[in-house]
Amino acid sequence: MVTLALAVGLQIDRGAERRADAGRDRRLHPVAPSVAKVIVAGRRRAEALVAQLERSARDDVTYAEVGGTRWPDLPDGYRHDRVARRVGQGERAWERAKDAIRLWKAQAHVGITLTPARPDLFEGNTVLASRGVGPVSVAAPCRIVYVTDEPSRFGFAYGTLPGHPVRGEEAFHVFADDHEAVWAEITAFSRPDDLPTRLAGPVGRRIQVAAARRYLQGLAQHVDPAGPSP
Repeated sequence: MVTLALAVGLQIDRGAERRADAGRDRRLHPVAPSVAKVIVAGRRRAEALVAQLERSARDDVTYAEVGGTRWPDLPDGYRHDRVARRVGQGERAWERAKDAIRLWKAQAHVGITLTPARPDLFEGNTVLASRGVGPVSVAAPCRIVYVTDEPSRFGFAYGTLPGHPVRGEEAFHVFADDHEAVWAEITAFSRPDDLPTRLAGPVGRRIQVAAARRYLQGLAQHVDPAGPSP
């Protein structure tokens, strides 16, 4: 979900980088976004992202079905994704899998930059996911809407905020089954919230599916760095 937003945003707004290079004055330059928050900040990128994070912290989520990724039946009216992968076996794998969630290894594996750099996992925390090309960053604001901390299941979900070109929720969990096998699972429901993202069509859908698999790969590699790639 976040990966689709950032990928589409970067493709559509690469012109912002050229505009910045043509007349950069080292000040912050918010660019009118077509699909997501687009910030041209040059060397002050981090400052601009923090400022956007503070603004997003005052917003409400952009969808009604908050917490919908908790349930077996995802909300109607959205695209649904639910993928899982076995990542290890036993207590050591379980502890490393939980660490992978806490350290946001899924997001790091797909090249997402987070503001703050390592967000704490608590309900209500606001997170800015971004990717950059040159001085341009495309940012997708999200909020953690619930955290799961159970004996055999751990993770969280975040939902979309204004400025995100998609509406919906995405959950990242690890769990241990009755045979002590450890699994990682990505669950999401989403729909495009602006014209460019809708126009991405099948290409956008392929980006989402590939991103979910790479999320799982990032979690699996933290659990077992020497393990096989998919």
